Amino acid sequence: MNRTRREAWEWIIERVNQMAGIIAIVFVLLIFVFLFDNALPALRAHSLSELLGGRRWSPTAEPAQFGMLPLVLGSLYVTVGAMVLAVPLGLACAVFIAEVAPKRAREVLKPAVELLAAIPSVVFGFLGMLLIGPWLAEMLDLPISQFAALGSLLLAFMALPTIVSVSEDAIRSVPVALRENSLALGATHWQTICRVVLPAGRSGVIAAMMLGLGRAIGETMTVLMVTGNAAVIPRGLVGFLRPVRTMTATIAAEMGETAFHGEHYHALFAVGLILFVIAFATNTIADVVVRRAGRLK
Repeated sequence: MNRTRREAWEWIIERVNQMAGIIAIVFVLLIFVFLFDNALPALRAHSLSELLGGRRWSPTAEPAQFGMLPLVLGSLYVTVGAMVLAVPLGLACAVFIAEVAPKRAREVLKPAVELLAAIPSVVFGFLGMLLIGPWLAEMLDLPISQFAALGSLLLAFMALPTIVSVSEDAIRSVPVALRENSLALGATHWQTICRVVLPAGRSGVIAAMMLGLGRAIGETMTVLMVTGNAAVIPRGLVGFLRPVRTMTATIAAEMGETAFHGEHYHALFAVGLILFVIAFATNTIADVVVRRAGRLK
């Protein structure tokens, strides 16, 4: 009787998990359909190459211009800059917490890092706009205190809790036997970390990086407050020291002022659709990379 009841509960739990997965997929499809349906008038009025390759975003001009190239490049600059800062720092912090720090320090450090995730993005925006931005502008002799690199810096700290937490879990999940075998063969502690532990946990580390990337590319309020919101095309490394506008900031800043079902309204949904496709492609690539890394273990 107990066995039959246990099997029944297992069957119910399996069906519930199956339904949860199906519902998640349906929700994603519904979001895509909603975005595509509202973006379709803009896609009919302007070709995709015109939208993505257009060099000017000016909805109030006559005629209105909806070139998304400045927005796409602005998002790219801010996100890439954030990952360049966050990945090495987050990985180093994860290695220190998992492999180097004493137990008491580990119990304090990991919750402290994860506590950064509880800070609202608007607080990071205020810190950047009122303190960090003016200080950097004075130090670098810049004419303006809102620029792409400032957004990258703040997004890096916002992505750190995700990268550190997932990477640390991946590193700690590496079997102890691998460490002991490496040390027994004469490798030092740091050689074991670099050549055994990190390669063994690379799938989790890659997943952490991709989750951090998703956190950075989808952020809205912080970049809206600190990047200057200038829809111009950034050029070279100097572009990090100039104002930019991201796709998320454009939607947040302009959606409330558009006429319902107007040309500008549909153009903003087209921006949201492009952002959705980019995020979906990033997650798909991450999943493929993680699966391949897992098979190569």
